[in-house]
Amino acid sequence: MRLLLIDGSYYAFRAFFAIRDLKNSAGEPTNALFGFLKAMRRMLKDLQPDLAAVIWDEGVPKRRSELQPQYKANRAEPPPELPPQIAWLHRIIPAFGLHGLSLPDTEADDLIASYACAACSAGHECVLATNDKDLLALAGPQIKIYSTNKPDLPAPDVQFALIDAAAVEAKWGVPPECIHDVLALTGDSSDNIPGVPGVGQKTAAGLIRAHGRLADWIDDLARVPNEKLRAKLAAAHDQITQNREMVRLDRDLPLPKPLETLRVEPDYPAVIAELERCEFRGLLSEYRAEARRAAEGRGQPAPPKETQDEMFPF
Repeated sequence: MRLLLIDGSYYAFRAFFAIRDLKNSAGEPTNALFGFLKAMRRMLKDLQPDLAAVIWDEGVPKRRSELQPQYKANRAEPPPELPPQIAWLHRIIPAFGLHGLSLPDTEADDLIASYACAACSAGHECVLATNDKDLLALAGPQIKIYSTNKPDLPAPDVQFALIDAAAVEAKWGVPPECIHDVLALTGDSSDNIPGVPGVGQKTAAGLIRAHGRLADWIDDLARVPNEKLRAKLAAAHDQITQNREMVRLDRDLPLPKPLETLRVEPDYPAVIAELERCEFRGLLSEYRAEARRAAEGRGQPAPPKETQDEMFPF
């Protein structure tokens, strides 16, 4: 079976800033909704998952906030038009057949990692739809990262990529299991995690390739021949070891819903009602056609086709 896990916050923010000034006739902002639902629809077509969930952030783990109180403190408040749309997504995503999941004081990447590891243990394939660097560490035989970013596509006529361990290593210079070691050295500006001054991804990856896993040599810096680099690492020793704990994923969190309950089962009347309120013409037409096919397959009456008066601008 294939499990699809979608990083809800990432796709909601990306959609909001990619599409601007979109509202329905009631004046409700719908730009993030439109972009998110289009992306989700495309994933479902591309991947045909058996199981799927949208995972949301719900606070920060205590272990991270205690280690670095300024963790994510650099992030600005979201635009006022975005939170109502995220709340709208929380409410309607189950109608589309996906489960919206979160845990208190838990970031989405940790819950995604926990579900992905549970899926692997159950013998399932797992695809992660995210832009989170931390989650690249999970890439392997059963776990891939879904991407539509042009640099990740293997050819111009290919619409999406499933990033595997080889692709991660080609891009980062280290295998997936060493990604967190690289991030411990470089820090992560998006999360306000400081790195070693003057040490970028290329230098960090070179250190890992030359000396192995960070834990094997961070307390034995005499192994690093470059004197200036060795001095930088020594001065930042405590920061590096702290960073390694900050970027470590929690992979065994309690799952809000069991894996086997995450089957993709759309509620077409509810989907159509929500898309009518949003006034997304293209998506509405697609889901009405899909609902008719599903009803015909079950021998049930199909929903009516849309009339010209029901055709909306988007």
